[in-house]
Amino acid sequence: MHAHPDDETLTMGATLAHYAAAGARVTLVTCTLGQLGEVMVPQLAHLSPDQLGEHRRGELAAAMAELGVSDHRLLAGGRWRDSGMVWVGPGIAGVAPDADPRSFALADVDEAAAALVDVITQVRPRAVVTYDPAGGYGHPDHVQAHRVTMRAVALAGAQGAPVAKVYWVRTPRSWAQRERTALQANHPASMTVRALEDPMPSVVADDEVVTTAVEAREQLGRKLAALRAHATQVRVEGEVLALSDGVAQAVRATEGFELVVGPLGPTGDGGRERDLLA
Repeated sequence: MHAHPDDETLTMGATLAHYAAAGARVTLVTCTLGQLGEVMVPQLAHLSPDQLGEHRRGELAAAMAELGVSDHRLLAGGRWRDSGMVWVGPGIAGVAPDADPRSFALADVDEAAAALVDVITQVRPRAVVTYDPAGGYGHPDHVQAHRVTMRAVALAGAQGAPVAKVYWVRTPRSWAQRERTALQANHPASMTVRALEDPMPSVVADDEVVTTAVEAREQLGRKLAALRAHATQVRVEGEVLALSDGVAQAVRATEGFELVVGPLGPTGDGGRERDLLA
């Protein structure tokens, strides 16, 4: 369950490709078309919000083709719109002051959750993945996606369609610190880097909080290709990406999660579960 096209690949593209390649049924639900995303392709800067949303629909389809995910849907058929955001700190987003009344962040949580329950009862997933309560980095649509997902899981269980496991996307603090240090020493000249002392976004958690790590090095190429498909939002150089803020981020092939509902599966080196479906 993700807020906009590109969020799924940025946070868990290697994991999606890993399970799709293994033959698992993978369903992506996207809450909005990302109509208010900042366009990084100068030739497309003229697009209106609605035109950008349709363009990003195509980018999402191309990215899912790269990852091997054939079942991707808009929540309630695309009823809600991108809420927009403003940067309120280094890598931290907040609510835009002029949000459209149709914005996903303003949607009734129970109404949006009911739309997701329809998907859950149809698909009957063993595991559901979304953001932490602060939405990874504070974007209001991510925060709303978290609220809606957790409410939908509760409603689905009450309606006889329980979800065995629920995860939040997480990054161990040691990974984030190691990546920042490496990027300080070596990053594309066209990108800037975060200072080591800059605050970490909410997706970063203490190492012991991160219960699960899916290692999918063999899917790194697919993840990079999917990121490049989201060209209006993401710039990729080698194994480094930048969003509209121009700040370098490492592209990971191992992705972290926090199990918040359900039993932990077998653990490997480092004491972390290795399989979302275990």
